[in-house]
Amino acid sequence: MTELLKNIVAGLVAEPDKIEISVDEPNEEGIIVYHLHVAQDDMGRVIGRQGRIAKAIRVVMRAAANRNGDKIAVEID
Repeated sequence: MTELLKNIVAGLVAEPDKIEISVDEPNEEGIIVYHLHVAQDDMGRVIGRQGRIAKAIRVVMRAAANRNGDKIAVEID
């Protein structure tokens, strides 16, 4: 799942080498939280206008996790 998120975001940003992803342990509801960190200049590219790109990234990641029977959330920091 981490590689999928990294591949999606790498196509959007100008500095793909600054992408950092940290993963939390599942919480009491079984949700795994992925924290995405990108360069400050790339934040707008990842979030998009009115958060549309961020929402699309979350939808794709949830769909992929659902195929594996997992519950995930993506936070962009």
